[in-house]
Amino acid sequence: MKKIILITGGQRSGKSVYAEKLALSLSDNPVYLATAHVWDDEFKERVRKHQERRGEQWTNIEEEKYLSKHDIYNKVIVIDCVTLWCTNFFFDREADADTQPTVSEALEEIKKEFDKFTDKDNTFIFVTNEIGSGEVSGNAVQRRFTDMQGWMNQYVASKADEVIMMVCGIPVKIK
Repeated sequence: MKKIILITGGQRSGKSVYAEKLALSLSDNPVYLATAHVWDDEFKERVRKHQERRGEQWTNIEEEKYLSKHDIYNKVIVIDCVTLWCTNFFFDREADADTQPTVSEALEEIKKEFDKFTDKDNTFIFVTNEIGSGEVSGNAVQRRFTDMQGWMNQYVASKADEVIMMVCGIPVKIK
């Protein structure tokens, strides 16, 4: 039976650790689907620490954009994270600078991919960030990305069976 869980919160609020513990409570062999593009050495170290924290019981898949291309059925899957996944559509490295997708194009593409990916009997645990909870950026590109990511969070939450917000490491049930 399909189930979608969204875990949201600020940076370092405990989202990923909570998602991993939840997945392990539901399955002995969950799947960890990492959406990050490794930009630099500091981020590479963050990824390494995340991988180290998870044990051998995890199946690890790295996929920056097209999650649906992976044949994963009847599994518990942690998708970490929606924010980085949105980044990969917003800053499409396959497009040149003159043909970058608009916010609406990128948002529609990621919504379609979300629907295609979640059209399976799995337990999906999506992790995302509440980047729009702070001040409004003075950078126009960052404002557009924050808008897109906020709209995607709303979309995922509307499809989710449960929404949990992490506050200082404490899960607060929203839906």
